[in-house]
Amino acid sequence: MKVSYESGASETIVLAAEELSVYLKRMIKELPETEWEIQLVSDESSFQADCNDSFRIRIGACGGCITGSNDRSVLLAVYDYLHYLGCRFLMPQKEYEIVPCIEKENLEVSYEKQASFFHRGVCIEGADSFENILGYIEWLPKVGFNSFFLQFKSPYAFMERWYRHLENPYVPAQDYTPMDAVRDMERLETEIKRRGMMLHKAGHGWTGEVLGYHTVSWNRETENDDEQFTHRMAMINGKRELFGGVPANTNLCYHNEDAIDAFVELVVDYAKKNPSMNYLHVWLADEYNNICECPECVQTTLSDQYVELLNEIDARMIEENLDTRIVFLLYQELLWPPVVQRLNHQERFVLMFAPISRTFEKSYELDGGETAIPVYVRNHVTLPTNLAENMAFLRQWQKIFEGGSFVYDYPLGRAHYGDFGYVHIAKVICSDIQKLDRMKLDGYISCQELRAAFPNALPNYMMAYTLFQKDVGEKEVIEEYFSACYGEDWEKALAYLTKLSDLNCCDYVNGKGERGSQEIAGRMEQVIQCCQEFEKEIDGHCGKDGMWDTFFWELLSYHRNYILLFADALRLLAEGEEEQAGQKWEAMREYICLNEQKYQPFFDVYRILEVTRKYTGLYKPQK
Repeated sequence: MKVSYESGASETIVLAAEELSVYLKRMIKELPETEWEIQLVSDESSFQADCNDSFRIRIGACGGCITGSNDRSVLLAVYDYLHYLGCRFLMPQKEYEIVPCIEKENLEVSYEKQASFFHRGVCIEGADSFENILGYIEWLPKVGFNSFFLQFKSPYAFMERWYRHLENPYVPAQDYTPMDAVRDMERLETEIKRRGMMLHKAGHGWTGEVLGYHTVSWNRETENDDEQFTHRMAMINGKRELFGGVPANTNLCYHNEDAIDAFVELVVDYAKKNPSMNYLHVWLADEYNNICECPECVQTTLSDQYVELLNEIDARMIEENLDTRIVFLLYQELLWPPVVQRLNHQERFVLMFAPISRTFEKSYELDGGETAIPVYVRNHVTLPTNLAENMAFLRQWQKIFEGGSFVYDYPLGRAHYGDFGYVHIAKVICSDIQKLDRMKLDGYISCQELRAAFPNALPNYMMAYTLFQKDVGEKEVIEEYFSACYGEDWEKALAYLTKLSDLNCCDYVNGKGERGSQEIAGRMEQVIQCCQEFEKEIDGHCGKDGMWDTFFWELLSYHRNYILLFADALRLLAEGEEEQAGQKWEAMREYICLNEQKYQPFFDVYRILEVTRKYTGLYKPQK
């Protein structure tokens, strides 16, 4: 058996050949004769012009050819072929892949595919080790993703949280510096480009950099070492100062020419120094209701000033002969479209719709009459939870921008902690993606924790396969995933987790709605009862020797114990028993912190504790 490619092929093609060879050798009992050969070919001309990732697989009795529309598509084709042969890439950890034994006759197949959407990716969030991020990057093309987004100028914020174990008192903190993050980022970018994936960078941090701070996180600054830049800050209530002490959250006075010049210079310089990135995100401050109130700024809108800023960056990039694609953001106050200003060269820009305040109790609403957007009142906005209202903002922007676009959504950023079974959130993700065409959006990037596989990674699995083939059957994906994870009793596991999902409280955990709620309290009573009733079934998959049928049953056991504590805390909070709820939260915290090292890749302890404290309101320090 031989896997071949043209001399001088890219490292992506070489990787595709290596991966195909390794997996086939593991899968086939009796390897085909040496003359049996598969050729890997990257040939854009054999596919429709300007198509999304596309590939063609033709394997016969004597071998055949795997052809992709680009080098990345060849790698995606190899993994899709392995999936066709029975491999299941269930999580971003190789040890939980399923690689079956097959007969050589099973290798024969003929089919082709084209991705439904251009943008198919994930953005880093949470608390992550280098190994977490690397494993995730390696997993992305295995399930059909083609993009990865490293926020800020380096992923320091996310890696510092892990290495310093900011929420886990049982694990000693390690030193981790911004320079460590730069070193690790270079290694991660190498692996991203090795796979031919599209690299997104930056986003948060620009405003802090303009103010003189090295901004690679949301950390507070206790002192202002660069008071000469105070005049660049937004004026709020007559004062120019850091918003909440956080440079990344502080807006600028976007009328101030000095601030604008510094902003433009920073972006253009960064573009020059990072030619390998595919998309550069240019965002403003990561907080709202903190817009400049100086006499000049109040004469216009933040979105008009944002477009002016983007046009200045575009003009400088033209002067520098830079073809960098810029992603601009519809987020918080920027959901309101500009009144006067328009982008001069739309072809440079990509619109990113970020409905961070939306509900995840259900999918996007596209039917019904058009909803009017509320009147914008400076520093007194309320972000839209209603899905129809979120869509109204997008439609208003689309009336003035016709370039490329995608949604930047958050199902696995906070809301998923309120879906204990992960079945509900997976179905919402599937439905959302299937509506992207109607929303006139060409893809989806998920802003999320990378350690989001608790009780399993169904939501990401669903996201990946629906993005590549939008008409994939929701039911078929769920059945494929559960049967691979849980074996012959997969239907029992699915019924159990579906019941937990039916009792979901995504909005409640995400801080939406009143904290006192008899409905939520009743749901949590049912969750507790459901977990208790399923205990015997879970334990039945652990032998007398302590060995589990599959690791997924072991993870389900740990997940059940966590849910019992979490649901009881939510029940008490919903009943108005705040002090008792806080005590139960402490018990949950101790349990997951003590077990974090064992189950680290699957559950982000830092993030669940931050979310339940900051948004759910479960824990309040004693006075």
